Amino acid sequence: MSAVLVEQREHVLVIVLNRPEAMNSVNAEVSAGVGEALERAEADPEIRAVVLTGAGERAFCAGADLKALSRGESILAPGHEDWNLAGYVRHPISKPTIAAVNGFALGGGTELVLASDLAVAADTATFGLPEVARGLFAAAGGAFRLPEQLPRKVAMEMILTGEPITAARALELGLINRVVPAAEVLDAALALAGRITENAPLAVQASKRVALGLLDGKLADDAAWDQTNREIVAVAQTADMREGAVAFAQKRKPNWQAR
Repeated sequence: MSAVLVEQREHVLVIVLNRPEAMNSVNAEVSAGVGEALERAEADPEIRAVVLTGAGERAFCAGADLKALSRGESILAPGHEDWNLAGYVRHPISKPTIAAVNGFALGGGTELVLASDLAVAADTATFGLPEVARGLFAAAGGAFRLPEQLPRKVAMEMILTGEPITAARALELGLINRVVPAAEVLDAALALAGRITENAPLAVQASKRVALGLLDGKLADDAAWDQTNREIVAVAQTADMREGAVAFAQKRKPNWQAR
């Protein structure tokens, strides 16, 4: 079974993270499948919006596949590592993207939402960046995008404590656009996408490029990514990072050493 399902519905391309048994966590197959779907959407004039969602009822996306990482496997798309997590978080396109958050979206799941233009969430969804509790940090754009999209002190509390927020709170803060019953998430996202596709497609795409500073398929955020990459390389070599992984596996509280 494919780890990513892709379906075109009129002018909307629906991308489904299809690993419900693994909480739709991201491995290399997911990153390649999503990234290729975005390339298709960008190239096809008949596709005017993209909806990203997860299979199943529990999770939108649980972030990186930790089992794959523990085996030493890359979770990035082969040959397109620059697309970053899920082939999505550093892969901007001119077509509007909508996250249909069907369940919890912690860590990388929240980073997918941050990388989307719009978001519709189930009333059961939760959002957060818990990486600091594991000896890491949100290195797929979360550490710099959350303060851009939320009030700074609220974002800093989420980043530094790792505590999650509910869908209702995310709506209040402007992280998402709609909260609906879980069974209605995809339909609500498709309705929002459909409203967008009623407008002139080239004007919509130009509006997005100007709003986001998107030029030649790139955003003006290279400095933030460069710092993120330097910091995660350093943090990944610490004893605390290893302790965080072991403590998580052993279901105990970590013993941090600040080294």
